[in-house]
Amino acid sequence: MLSIVPADPGKWVLLNYRLPREPSTPRITLWRRLRGWGVVQVGDGLVALPADARTREQLEWAAEEVLEAGGTAVVWLARPTTAAQERAMAEVMAAARAAEYDDLAAAATQALTSSGPEQARTLRRLRRQWREITRRDFFAPEQREVAAAALRALTGAQSVDDIGTRSADPAVRVTATSNTGSDDGRRP
Repeated sequence: MLSIVPADPGKWVLLNYRLPREPSTPRITLWRRLRGWGVVQVGDGLVALPADARTREQLEWAAEEVLEAGGTAVVWLARPTTAAQERAMAEVMAAARAAEYDDLAAAATQALTSSGPEQARTLRRLRRQWREITRRDFFAPEQREVAAAALRALTGAQSVDDIGTRSADPAVRVTATSNTGSDDGRRP
């Protein structure tokens, strides 16, 4: 089940843009940035995000970059005319995040068979990925909890060397264990 979490439910911020074919660097840079923000592609040169102050600022910033690169860009605030249209956009976004969470969970599970130092490197990388994914996760799919559980399992497999490492999500925090074996009470 999808739950809408933007500040103004039903309101979306859209970026309509067009960039010259050459040079291609601005187009590639823009598309990578938009993908990193988790936009839904509504049409050719038209992307959308659930509206809040952060997403509006992001798309306004992207529009400025498009204009600086010699293109055209307009940022809009809009509401879909039907709940079905909004649900369709939300489902596309949730499916993209679900795939990312699935990949993260698989990597965490696979890392359990690695050596200690390799596990630690993988855990750091997967935590970075977790933060990146959750920043663009507007409609938390069920796979988010599966990924969080896989990260907790990998965290539990780590040694005391990881004391002090923290994640953006309390579900995946490393908890310090003293030499006597008692925990500090913050274990997920």
